[in-house]
Amino acid sequence: MNTSDELTEPLEAAAAILRAARSVVVLTGAGISAESGVATFRDAGGLWEGHRVTDVATPDAFRRDPAFVWRFYNARRDNLTRVSPNPGHLALVAMEQRWKSAFAVVTQNVDNLHRVAGNERIHELHGNLHRTRCTGCGVIADRGLEPLGDAPMCPECGHFLRPDIVWFNEILPQDVWEAALFAVHDCDCLIVVGTSAVVYPAAGLIPLAKRKTPPAKVIEVNLDPTLDNDLIDVVLAGPSGVVLPRLMAMVDA
Repeated sequence: MNTSDELTEPLEAAAAILRAARSVVVLTGAGISAESGVATFRDAGGLWEGHRVTDVATPDAFRRDPAFVWRFYNARRDNLTRVSPNPGHLALVAMEQRWKSAFAVVTQNVDNLHRVAGNERIHELHGNLHRTRCTGCGVIADRGLEPLGDAPMCPECGHFLRPDIVWFNEILPQDVWEAALFAVHDCDCLIVVGTSAVVYPAAGLIPLAKRKTPPAKVIEVNLDPTLDNDLIDVVLAGPSGVVLPRLMAMVDA
């Protein structure tokens, strides 16, 4: 990780990009929430908090054993009652206040921390653990983090409720994906925060930003730089909770 002195030059370069930007999009991943204490979910062995993906994060798994899947997600929801947004999240709220409607967060996270922090223009590619979706009538409801039990049923039609998140082998919500594509296609600067950008289609937003005319500037904020150098204009190596507030302080100076 860079020391403060090592960060000064790239921070100044990134601040110059942002001061010149008409429109800004931030793509966030698990790294920004990890600094709040949210588990990054998938480990190096491919297990999701000790479980195989096929047991907890696919439509087939839910059809086989909805109660087991719900116990897994209820544990994640319970963990969210003990975490809160960190300074990195709050810096993104300051960005939205500066750029207003010309700003958007595109997130792969399902923890709702961007909304809790105060961001409003958010495109949640993978859904939100606060919401449920009925497997029968399709009604989506914000249930907050209230206890739901191991096999909650829809009060409207009596079918099983499921977490309103995107599992493996499912496509992204079309309206959310199209909104994210439009935001990136319209932006002057894309900031990539806390993600290695290997999960598609979200990872495809970065080359999209560079292919459009004129190409957007891309800033990476990660503990360890991971993105293709050909796609990145400035790398800010360090925790987002430290880097993003310093970046906004420079922009506003």
